[in-house]
Amino acid sequence: MRMRSRPWSARYLPEDAAFGPSDCLLSDFEVPSRDGNQHVVLLRGTVRGRETTLALHPYPKRDHGENPRRLGFPVRPRPGHEPSNDAEEFAAHALKRMNEVLARIQELEEALDDPEKTWIRLRQAWKRAENEADPRMAEIVRQARNLKPVLSDLTTRIRRVLRRDRELTPLARVQEMDRASMVWLSRQAGRNVPERAGSSQRILATVRKENFDTLENRVLHAHVRLAADAAREWIREHPRASTSGRYIQVAALAKQCRSLAATLSDLGVMVASSDVTPNYVLMQDRGYKSVYDAWQRLLQRRKTEDDLWAWQAETWTDFAVLAITLAIDELDESHLVAQSPISWRAEAVGGRWFEQDRPIAVFWLRETGRIVEIQARPEIPGALLTAARAHVALRITDPQRSDIPRRVAVWTPHAIDRIDLQESVENAATLVEQIQQLTSNEILHHGLILTPAHGRAETVTQVQGRIQVHGIALGASGEPLAEGLDAVRSFVRSEIYRDIE
Repeated sequence: MRMRSRPWSARYLPEDAAFGPSDCLLSDFEVPSRDGNQHVVLLRGTVRGRETTLALHPYPKRDHGENPRRLGFPVRPRPGHEPSNDAEEFAAHALKRMNEVLARIQELEEALDDPEKTWIRLRQAWKRAENEADPRMAEIVRQARNLKPVLSDLTTRIRRVLRRDRELTPLARVQEMDRASMVWLSRQAGRNVPERAGSSQRILATVRKENFDTLENRVLHAHVRLAADAAREWIREHPRASTSGRYIQVAALAKQCRSLAATLSDLGVMVASSDVTPNYVLMQDRGYKSVYDAWQRLLQRRKTEDDLWAWQAETWTDFAVLAITLAIDELDESHLVAQSPISWRAEAVGGRWFEQDRPIAVFWLRETGRIVEIQARPEIPGALLTAARAHVALRITDPQRSDIPRRVAVWTPHAIDRIDLQESVENAATLVEQIQQLTSNEILHHGLILTPAHGRAETVTQVQGRIQVHGIALGASGEPLAEGLDAVRSFVRSEIYRDIE
């Protein structure tokens, strides 16, 4: 296995080197790896008779990792924890970017409800995301909208049970005695009950006391604490949305949850563990059942984030594919003639929320007569795409002119640190120029790099003879999203209509 810092890198990292936060965690090998390295296969193809595989490794969940070696990475922030130093602030920004990309991906789930208008509905959702004053949808936003009356109702009727206990009780207040109490009384000195009660006139008796430490209240306590942390994190990520309805709802939920958590703590209610088995109340009481279901969703969100943090690069690739698809779908003459079934998963697997056949979409340009395919992780990439180490591509065919199909290599590099876009397009153009000597039944002269903007959108172009590579840094919300999508639209138009007489 040989490690690469970038997909277009001409050199491998030294064998004793470690990946850092500025690297894309890529490697390639000619035979399946059996050294225990965790990876997913991005691309597998043959170049000059030699089969090669491009693999992606996950970001470590700590600041370092082995197999392969990874050093100096940020640690995913703990839920509800406020950053207290530069390293934690850097990690918080990385988490914010991840959540923004995740929000754009998850908007596809709602768009799939109407298959005929999938891309129209997704484009509308992304358009709203360009306005940071209109913050992203999230699980905590749904709970802020739906659970406030439920929590208000439960606050007025927190369940309690009467539990039996034994304690010294004045004779006049004794109502019940059990066997142990009577044994105790029989052992006291005296000829009758008043004498046995002694000078204090108290005897051991059974008393019933209210107790709030029930399973359903423990689950309620666990939920409000977790919801308060999730709300605080969401609010911190949307400082410009303080006047929006969603922000106000989430802030109100956070305040309500903190107040209820303090009340439950004063009542002696413990916090439930995540593996509890629901009792009758949690399954049948409407209010407590709603809280239990909401708690489970927040727990699943935390578990999912662990996986997404490790495989952010895979999520970014899906985001980039959707951005290109939307740009082509916006063309006036564009007609969607085929779309692979998109299977949405209940939870992310390896950073991916949906699975689709290849290509994901095929568009026909009615007036121009060209066919454009969007290929993501193609099963048969061909020699040129394999040599370019690009696992996303556009395939453009002109049936009327009987031209040789041409592909546009699309790289979706992801790193924790911002990638130098100028250096990237120069090196990518050099790689595309070098692979021109390969014989193929297709043409690959141009390329596109889509990489995270880290808060600042950017567009760079490199031309070397017939070779042209565009680099676009875009974000998943606000101005970086709007400017980045505009750049993607411009690239798509220039590439699709290239060489039209």
